[in-house]
Amino acid sequence: MHTIQAKSILSAKNGMNLYWGCQHGCIYCDSRSRCYRMDHRFEDVAVKENGIELLTAALRRKHRPCMIGTGAMSDPYTPIEGELELTRRALEVIARHGCGIAIQTKSDLILRDLDLLAKIHRRSKAVVQMTLTTMDEGLCRLIEPGVCTTARRIEVLKEFQRAGIPTVVWLCPILPWLNDTEENIRGIVESCADAGVRGIIQFGMGVTLRGGSREHYYSQLDRKFPGLKERTVRTYGSAYELRSPHSRELEALFHRLCGKYGIWHDNDQIFRWMSRLEEDQLSFFHQEAI
Repeated sequence: MHTIQAKSILSAKNGMNLYWGCQHGCIYCDSRSRCYRMDHRFEDVAVKENGIELLTAALRRKHRPCMIGTGAMSDPYTPIEGELELTRRALEVIARHGCGIAIQTKSDLILRDLDLLAKIHRRSKAVVQMTLTTMDEGLCRLIEPGVCTTARRIEVLKEFQRAGIPTVVWLCPILPWLNDTEENIRGIVESCADAGVRGIIQFGMGVTLRGGSREHYYSQLDRKFPGLKERTVRTYGSAYELRSPHSRELEALFHRLCGKYGIWHDNDQIFRWMSRLEEDQLSFFHQEAI
């Protein structure tokens, strides 16, 4: 890791990244893409050492509380967070200013901050988002080697359910010939239902690859799944979107199961709900699910 001085911390839509890069080692990570113009090695995480001061100043300038989003580009619970506690300090600032938080991670380290997230939810709104890709624990360790397994993430979701904090799952990406099976989709949706997950975000049964992330993904296929790189290149070449050969059937299954279990599965509606402090949206979604 190394430290940098950031010029700002909140985007125009109140997105926040305290770290730039990640140590989780997921083979498919879009944040490796060259279009983001990272000028350092992805695993050598850049720590925005003035991030808390920037966040405090930005929230002081807000005319009223808002929802803050974090985790879209860099996991706020990358392993060095255990030592640095920047995310925890940011949550303290957010709580102090009466703002809400929609936080996305793959790490069980988020449980350390359950107390703060509960405090925020009592005063405004907190949403915990967890990425799930595969029910196969062996496959999980290959494609997401630096993070806790799917089974552990489901336990985390249940902990937040018991604490009364709403959760959302990102079911992506779906990697051709790896996790694109009916058994996997069914297992994840049913586990979400069991954990009381309110919504599942899904961008189609496939994966998108840009320059930078594509080369890394192909190199990892070559190393971990002998023969799969050649099959993938032969089928998709340098395409941006690699849709599963079973995408149509899997998408239909996904939406059918979400409807069966009353899980929200319209991305636009879920994003609108997560971006607003007003809890009256909950009744609207509940009625739609029924």
